[in-house]
Formats: sequence, C-alpha cells, structure tokens
Amino acid sequence: MSKTVKQPENFEAGYAELETLIAQLESGNLSLDAALAAYQRGQGLLQYCEGKLADAERQLKVLEGERLQPLNPDTGDVA
Repeated sequence: MSKTVKQPENFEAGYAELETLIAQLESGNLSLDAALAAYQRGQGLLQYCEGKLADAERQLKVLEGERLQPLNPDTGDVA
C-alpha cells in the first residue's frame, strides 16, 4: 500500500515544517516510530527545499543584460 506524500505549499512552508520536525527530533520526546516517521518526512522536505533553492539559483544565473529571464524548471530552458 503506497501513501501519497503531501508536498508543501511553497519553500517557506516546507522549511518551517522541517524546522518543526528537527525541534521535535532534538527534544528526544518522540517514540521510536514517531521519530522514524519524522526523520523520513524531514528527508522528503529537505529534498523539496534543496530542489526549490536549486531552481531559484538556476533562474538567477539566467541573465540577459539587465533583465532576468524566466526559467522553465522542468526543462532548464529560458521561457
């Protein structure tokens, strides 16, 4: 049985949730199962946030003169 993993609304929401999970894990008050679930969710959030940052960095590198060109994150091409 596969579970659908809910993606954050945006980078900021993902980062905030990741910070919350880290605080919960660091508290040491979670059961083993809850800690493992939090760790797995945190890994997914980390990948999501890193991907969003990488997309933003690629877009910032796509400059033409003084104008920022939009980047299609799926293809990496300038739109």
